Amino acid sequence: MIANCLKVNEEGHLEISGCDTVRLAEQYGTPLYVMSEDEIRETCRRYVASFAKNYNGNGKPIYASKAFSCKEIYRIVLSEGLDVEVVSGGELYTALQAGVPGSQIHFQGNNKSVGELTMAIENGVGDIVVDNREELERLETIAMEHNMVAPVSFRIKPGIDAHTHEFIRTGQIDSKFGLDLASGEAMDALRRAQQLEHIVVKGLHCHIGSQILEKAPFVHAAEVMLQFFAKIRDELGMTLETLNLGGGFGIHYTEQDDAIPYEEYMGDVSAMVHSKCQELGLQLPRIYIEPGRSIVGEAGITLYTVGSIKEIPGVRNYVAIDGGMFDNPRYALYQSSYTCLLANKASQPADYVATIAGKCCESGDLIQEHTLIQKPEIGDLVAVLSTGAYNYSMASNYNRNLKPACVMVSHGESRIVIKGETYEDLVRNDV
Repeated sequence: MIANCLKVNEEGHLEISGCDTVRLAEQYGTPLYVMSEDEIRETCRRYVASFAKNYNGNGKPIYASKAFSCKEIYRIVLSEGLDVEVVSGGELYTALQAGVPGSQIHFQGNNKSVGELTMAIENGVGDIVVDNREELERLETIAMEHNMVAPVSFRIKPGIDAHTHEFIRTGQIDSKFGLDLASGEAMDALRRAQQLEHIVVKGLHCHIGSQILEKAPFVHAAEVMLQFFAKIRDELGMTLETLNLGGGFGIHYTEQDDAIPYEEYMGDVSAMVHSKCQELGLQLPRIYIEPGRSIVGEAGITLYTVGSIKEIPGVRNYVAIDGGMFDNPRYALYQSSYTCLLANKASQPADYVATIAGKCCESGDLIQEHTLIQKPEIGDLVAVLSTGAYNYSMASNYNRNLKPACVMVSHGESRIVIKGETYEDLVRNDV
């Protein structure tokens, strides 16, 4: 199995953190998101331990909550010693409602509204990541109106093109995110920030992409950013305190994904950080990273019930489920690979070539094409693995479908952490 929390039990059923998925489907219905709290906590602890080892605790991981945002996940990562990254007013509000102190929130985004920035100022957000000059000026005005000083870091485009899908590459020059390093845009913004009375620049941030399965881009990003640290010191006389190297660590979606243990990423990047600081005469900054997918991705699965099977000889076999692109749009968007199996027949051989089809009125509403699963029958339970990241977060009500419930499981016990929607929820805001 891809994740440590998964196994096949004595009944031949897929089990997650001691919970039989067949029983979960019977209890909560399908579609159903299931998350392993045990797996999430274990991954958080590995990241925290790596900071103790590589930086003597001078820094910490930040949970990038766009991967999966709800009150309970914020409570879990906070209890494990992580900070929280948010990218919208909605994520910020949810984190605050879950009890995350503003001082432990890092607010990202390329076009934060006046309302969102005001919410951040009023709630004492500890790190507002400035994306552009206009935002810097907007934030100065809001902070002045509140008679406060806004702590910020600057998002930098380091010019690194990570090997990943073109829609999720964010560190190269052609990106909607951040200030360009090569053209001098970033330095000009920092120079302007020095002139502002209600802005204090704490550090720099970069993020080069997502689902990256190699170490070299992260190591190079650390080198480029520290060189810029030294340039800022020499040209502007500013000594920055923090360096956020972003996230993007790849996970296993299928057995073909050669995901690197997180400790190896951390070790190689740390070696570059320490050596470059020594070479440039820099004091070691406080280091942050922003894992999101790697914390929750493999910890989650989605369960569906088979409703119909259409076998088209010489073409394909459609296995239709009661979910689809409204609860997992990633195949439609990115042609993302997943591992699928029949949870109630998990011990049987996977020798049936299936195209897993959703229920939306779209030909492209597919979860996976030409994938091997056990021979299906009506009523079987399909499990799609590694759906903990960017599935619930990207879910919609397309075709007025209901967003599924999410269950958290731990040591054989389960609990609802997000209620499934009702038809009344669909029309709540209609007038």
